[in-house]
Amino acid sequence: MRRIGIPARDLRILDPALSYPSTILGREQAIVVNLEHVKAIITATEMLILNSKDPSVATFVSNLECKLSNFDASQSPAIKGSGMAIEDSPSDSKPEASNSSPKVSFNALKMDGQKVLPFEFRVLEICLQFVCGCLESETSTLEQEAYPALDELSVSIGSLNLQRVRLIKNRLVALFGRVQKVRDELQYLLDDDMDMAEMYLTDKLDSRQFEDRVLEDERENDVLDDYSDEDMRSNQSSSANLTRRKPKIEELEMLLEAYFVQVEGTLNKLSTIREYVDNTEDYLNIILDDKQNRLLQFGVIMSIGFIILNIAIVITGVLGMNIGIHLFNSGVPQQFNATTAGLVGGSFICFLIAMIWIKKKGLLG
Repeated sequence: MRRIGIPARDLRILDPALSYPSTILGREQAIVVNLEHVKAIITATEMLILNSKDPSVATFVSNLECKLSNFDASQSPAIKGSGMAIEDSPSDSKPEASNSSPKVSFNALKMDGQKVLPFEFRVLEICLQFVCGCLESETSTLEQEAYPALDELSVSIGSLNLQRVRLIKNRLVALFGRVQKVRDELQYLLDDDMDMAEMYLTDKLDSRQFEDRVLEDERENDVLDDYSDEDMRSNQSSSANLTRRKPKIEELEMLLEAYFVQVEGTLNKLSTIREYVDNTEDYLNIILDDKQNRLLQFGVIMSIGFIILNIAIVITGVLGMNIGIHLFNSGVPQQFNATTAGLVGGSFICFLIAMIWIKKKGLLG
């Protein structure tokens, strides 16, 4: 906090024990970055990375070293301790010896005839590029696994396929939320010009150095007359006011817009996968509803058959009672056979009549 001049509440978003969404904070002397597993503090001259030897951060550190070393091939940063610091020093100065903060020299003015972004923007771009690349890679992997699993589930509805799709959907929901947070943070920054202006650390550092030189010159010229002194202070005040103007944010805005478009594309891919999952679920629900309707129809047919069968059983029970009926005493088996055939035939005819009536009423498909 003394070194960078940021409040303690800004350091809380870097605490691994606390769950904070993706955040990029612009402060007076630093930019606090919390993007996925990349947790760092960027100043105009250095970058402090939390847990640089963690396996999830080691790839980012290697990528950071490789890209920053392109500006000065003679030196490359090294990692020391649990954190890592990369400093940006003028090209004509000598690297200072340090046990914890390796140095890299950069030329922040011109490279191949083109203006080079300030150190804080170069590092911020590497962070955004790494995070967006990781999210896009995870999206591509999920995309390759999701579509075949959903197609297979559409063909065969089994417990294994359902379990597989459930796990894919859980990953999809989690990844969608992470990408959405990064996208919302970039959109929030693009909508707020003052927050983007706060991230011009190099310009603010130059302004502070200019004001310090103006104050020194003012002390040296105290012997001037009142008129000259008043005129000089007026000019100095005008110069100081010029340095306090809001810096142009076109460079940072173009940088954030590029990665906002990339994150938006990743989010669209995830939205497409989610729509495919929803369509597959709707298709499965239609299939299950159709099977359920068929079972209900079969149940209705069986119920009608049982009703008619029960009527035949009642008639048989009536005829089987111990009452004086000529049929029981005649001893002619033909009458028994005729009665049985009549009950069966009558039941079948009643069943057909019931089915035809139900069909006409449209109660069955």
